[in-house]
Amino acid sequence: MVQFLKLVLSFAPWLAFLIIAHGSLLRLKIGLATALALTVVMGLLRLHRGVILWVGLSFFAYASAAVFLFEHIWTIRFMGPLANGALALGTWFGIAAGKPFSLDYAKEHTDPSRWKHPAFIRSNVVISSLWGAAFSVNCGLALLSALNPEAPALPRELASYAVLLGTCVFTVWYPGYAKRKAMAAEGRAGD
Repeated sequence: MVQFLKLVLSFAPWLAFLIIAHGSLLRLKIGLATALALTVVMGLLRLHRGVILWVGLSFFAYASAAVFLFEHIWTIRFMGPLANGALALGTWFGIAAGKPFSLDYAKEHTDPSRWKHPAFIRSNVVISSLWGAAFSVNCGLALLSALNPEAPALPRELASYAVLLGTCVFTVWYPGYAKRKAMAAEGRAGD
């Protein structure tokens, strides 16, 4: 449960934005200001780091400028796909660059001697890939909502939350599974 709460905390700026920034331009502005402030504070406190930190800073700075300074209608209309797309692109870029974003968080509770172990790296590629897939799916769902604003949003929102919740549960479960699997393989190799 502690791991799950830490995971949720690491996405606090995005969650605050998700909760606050809908229904009116004022709420969107409050959500952006809150998310940008949380991203900066969490970055300074090292609660947020790596690709997710930079994606958050870039996205919330761009969106804040577009909304506060210009009230840019296209950005406002497509805020959901832009947010999820930014997270997806950042996640996929990190994986392609050999630095899946989950590595920065997994190192907190992993012995430094294991940081370069292939099983540790592979586990983080799997976890980050699932997050990339989740953000990509949610980008598609948000795009459907933006293109069809008259359609009922609840089914897409519930699907989006289910994807995120499932990804959180997997992220908490998978490291233990991967560790047991690696230990079993090492035990067989030693026989």
